[in-house]
Amino acid sequence: MAFRNLEITHRSAVHTIIVNRPDKLNALNRETLNELTIAFAQAAQDDGVRVVVLAGAGEKAFVAGADIAEMNGYTPTQALAFSRTGQRLMSSIERLGKPVIARVQGFALGGGMELAMACHFRVASEKAKFGQPEINLGLIPGFGGTQRLLRLAGRGAALELCLTGATISAQRAYELGIVTRVVAPDALDEAVVALADQLANAAPLAAAGILDAVLSGGEAAIDQGLEFETQGFALAFSTEDMREGTSAFLERRKATFVGR
Repeated sequence: MAFRNLEITHRSAVHTIIVNRPDKLNALNRETLNELTIAFAQAAQDDGVRVVVLAGAGEKAFVAGADIAEMNGYTPTQALAFSRTGQRLMSSIERLGKPVIARVQGFALGGGMELAMACHFRVASEKAKFGQPEINLGLIPGFGGTQRLLRLAGRGAALELCLTGATISAQRAYELGIVTRVVAPDALDEAVVALADQLANAAPLAAAGILDAVLSGGEAAIDQGLEFETQGFALAFSTEDMREGTSAFLERRKATFVGR
């Protein structure tokens, strides 16, 4: 389908979704949230897609936040629906079953930081800026910011960033465990492409199993998480990819995974 606020590109098994509202610093309004929900659902259902890259148009922002002009007139009931729409999107990204890389080149603030945190990897330019500034608007994060930040960086960092509304550098975000990699601005695309290609060549069913184990097991007690891992490990032995991977190792050749 045609999107008003997104640009979609394909390169082999890598699917790129670009939030394309540069005049609004790619801010998230209801329409954009709905389009992202559809775009990620399509990527989930397409067996030809093994990796998704999420980016923002222009050089100033990945996503600078939610659309404040739209939010300004919300009633509490409308705000509740907006928050739930955003949280459903973030959860669908996190649970996509395929690796998702956020390419962060500028501001990732508020809803933009929440969107990046829902991805499995965050590759950031040295010039990128992160923050949860909702408190400066008399609000709290509404798209999962308090919870994913807590899980990525710990309680201290979550409280500091959410209560002060501070904007931090990509390097500081890396030190806190929020960002996966920090690279020079002119190396950002190269770094994202290299990571995407590496993930696209990996065994897709094993990747899905790892994502499930980390995400589901990480929310459970250790014994439950270990059992979840054991079940996923055993299930992998039913796949053609496992036979291909082990055979390729023994035959000293590169494995070719087909997702079966």
